[in-house]
Amino acid sequence: MISTPRHVPVVIVGGGQAGLSVSYHLKQRGIEHLVFEKHTAAHTWATQRWDTFCLVTPNWQCDLPGLPYDGPDPDGFMRKDEIVAYLKAFVAKVNPPIREGVAVTRVERREDGIFSVQTSEGDYTANEVVVASGGYHTPIIPRMAEKLPGSITQIHSNQYRNPAQLPEGEVLVVGSGQSGAQIAEDLHLAGRKVHLAVGDAPRCARFYRGRDVVTWLADMGYYEMTVENHPLRDGVRDNTNHYVTGRDGGRDIDLRRFALEGMRLYGLMEDYEDGSLCFRDDLKRSLDQADRTYNGINAAIDKYIAEKGIDAPAQAHYTPVWEPDEPVTSLALEGSGITSVVWCIGFTPDFRWLDASVFNGAGSPKHKRGITNEAGVYFIGLPWLNTWGSGRFGAVGRDAEYIVQAIQKRLGAERFALKFAV
Repeated sequence: MISTPRHVPVVIVGGGQAGLSVSYHLKQRGIEHLVFEKHTAAHTWATQRWDTFCLVTPNWQCDLPGLPYDGPDPDGFMRKDEIVAYLKAFVAKVNPPIREGVAVTRVERREDGIFSVQTSEGDYTANEVVVASGGYHTPIIPRMAEKLPGSITQIHSNQYRNPAQLPEGEVLVVGSGQSGAQIAEDLHLAGRKVHLAVGDAPRCARFYRGRDVVTWLADMGYYEMTVENHPLRDGVRDNTNHYVTGRDGGRDIDLRRFALEGMRLYGLMEDYEDGSLCFRDDLKRSLDQADRTYNGINAAIDKYIAEKGIDAPAQAHYTPVWEPDEPVTSLALEGSGITSVVWCIGFTPDFRWLDASVFNGAGSPKHKRGITNEAGVYFIGLPWLNTWGSGRFGAVGRDAEYIVQAIQKRLGAERFALKFAV
C-alpha cells in the first residue's frame, strides 16, 4: 500500500532564529506549517562557537519576534551561554511545530504546482517553502591543506573551542574576518604564539566619541538602509564583516598592536610548496585598507555629530602603531614551531536539495527581500537579505513578517481560486 504524503500549507527548512521567526509570524496568523531541522533548534550557537564567543553588536539590538532583549545590560555583549539561553527562551516563546533530527533531502515542484518535500522521515507536500537554513553550510578548507604534513593539526573555525584543544606549539590562523581575528585574539590572550595570515577584511572601532559605534550608526540610519539603497547594491552581500569584538565589555581588534606584542602577521596565504607556506605580498595594503575603513566610519560619525550639533567628546582618528618590515612571502614549516592550523576563511552555501530556478551562476539565490521569482519559494536569514541586520537578531523578525505577509496573500488567493474551481 502506498501512503499519501502529508500535506502542510507551509514548510520551513531550518530551525535557527530565521526559521523560528517565520514560524512565530505564521502562528500569529493561524497558518498551518512545519519546521524541519536536521539537528536541534538553534543548535549552531551551542555547537559551532568557541568558548569565549560573544556578540559583536550590543544586546539592545537583539529583537527577535516577541522576545526583545530585556536584561540588565543592554549596552553589553551577550556571551555564548547567554546567547544560548536567549535562544532557548525564544524557542519556548514560539513553541514551533518542529521536526528535529529530520533532514530535508529534496524539494521540487510537481506538475500540479504543489511542492514535493522529501525528508529523512518520509514525504510531505506543501504550497509554500521557506528556505531558512542560512548560507553557511560547508566549511571552506582549501585543497592546499591536503599537502600539509600529517603531523600538523588542522581544524576549521566552526570546530575551534579553546586554545587547550590544540597541541602545544605555535598556531597559524588563516583569515582575519570576524572569526579569524577573534580566534587569533583568543589564542594570543592565552599566551599562545600566533601566526596570522591576514585577508582583506575591514575593521571598525568599538567605541568612538563617547558611544558604541553601533549606536552612532543606528542613529545615522545605517541599519535601516536597504540593499536597493546601498551604493554597492547587491554587491554588498559579498562584503566581509568588519572585525571588532564585544569581549570583556567590548574593544577594538588592532592587528598592528598584536604584532607589537609578538603575533606574526603575513599577507594572504596562497599555497604550501616544497615545505614552505606561501603568502602574498599584500600585508601592508590589507592593514592600510582596514584602517582606512576604520577612520572612514569615524569620519562619517564626525560629520553626523557636526551636522546635528551633538555635544560629544573629541577623539583623534587612528594612527598606525606598527608597520610591517620587509614582506615575508615564504615560511619554512619545519623549524617554524607551527603545530596546528585554524582555517577561518568562511563557508559555502549548499542548496542542492532545492530544485528550483532561483539561483544565479554562482549558486546564490536570486530574490528581492527574500521573495524569489518562483512562486512559493522564499529565503530568509541570509546576509543583507534586505538590510544589514537581516542575518542577525535585530532585523530577521521584520524580514520574517514581510515574507509571511506574502505567504498569507498567496495562500488566500489559492484558496479563492480553489473555491471557484470546484
